[in-house]
Amino acid sequence: MEIHFKGAEVSCSVKYFLFGFNIIFWLLGAAFLGIGLWAWAEKGVLSNMASITDLGGFDPVWLFIVVGGVMFILGFAGCIGALRENTLLLKFFSVFLGLIFFLELTAGILAFVFKDWIKDQLNFFINNNVKAYRDDIDLQNLIDFTQEYWSCCGAHGPNDWNLNIYFNCTEFNPSRERCGVPFSCCVKDPAEDVLNTQCGYDVRLQGELDQQKYIHTKGCVGQFERWLQDNLIIVAGIFVGIALLQIFGICLAQNLVSDVKAVKANW
Repeated sequence: MEIHFKGAEVSCSVKYFLFGFNIIFWLLGAAFLGIGLWAWAEKGVLSNMASITDLGGFDPVWLFIVVGGVMFILGFAGCIGALRENTLLLKFFSVFLGLIFFLELTAGILAFVFKDWIKDQLNFFINNNVKAYRDDIDLQNLIDFTQEYWSCCGAHGPNDWNLNIYFNCTEFNPSRERCGVPFSCCVKDPAEDVLNTQCGYDVRLQGELDQQKYIHTKGCVGQFERWLQDNLIIVAGIFVGIALLQIFGICLAQNLVSDVKAVKANW
């Protein structure tokens, strides 16, 4: 009578679930990275890398490059590590994902503890980008989207646009946009089918009450705070969901590493 002992084996369900999850992550990362590089190529940044430091404000393309790069590296390590049962890549995946989780947790705690400092930094960030509004088309589109979405104008109000050389009210400003605001500050007229990009011209020459008829006078920092309070449960739910996905990925990778080590121990 023969007795067969079943040795340790790698869980196929864990292996291919981790592989499938990471190949989607990998492809998304490649898409983000591709969009970022394409945007830089369109702006001529790739042919003149020194121009990366020329922009005074924030270049939104950086977001695609950094996020896409991180997703691509993580997805590659997790995907190939799971498929080839490579413990080194799986450990790299776990540690990298754990580090990102720790940084997110630290950032969340610091943001809660130092709320006033974060608010000051947000003011500085917005004002710095107001100065660079005409320097980069992607930054311009981001500011216009923000002001339209939150029905706001500037960090604290329309007068923040004095920081921009094209919109400031100084006597020596030759720009046609002098004492104006971008069109994204304007109160939209539902009857208008065509976007009036000149609706903000000379509007700050009027009194504050008159300005309210034509443009949004609330600052974007205050509007963002209100939006965050109104959507706190949704925002918290998104962050908790991302954190759980990260923990789940780490657990799967560590489970697979344990299975591979157990199989190798029986060789």
